[in-house]
Amino acid sequence: MKFLASIDVMPIKEILDPQGKAVLLGLKNLDIQGFSDCRIGKHINMEIEAADKATAESIVEDACKKLLANLIMEEYTFELTAI
Repeated sequence: MKFLASIDVMPIKEILDPQGKAVLLGLKNLDIQGFSDCRIGKHINMEIEAADKATAESIVEDACKKLLANLIMEEYTFELTAI
């Protein structure tokens, strides 16, 4: 079976996010109001072939833990969809 893994990697809440702060400052300088917080992360789409959804989840989990996310500073979530 083929699956599409949609993975979001974000800095954990306890870690400062300088990119997010720069975006907020830029919005303020452009007189765009209403935003109070901004966190910048990454979104990854990957196709994966696996025998079933449980196997695909295990493979994606392994990829996130070993390569895609720095678990000291980031957290991740993902969704799998059959394609």
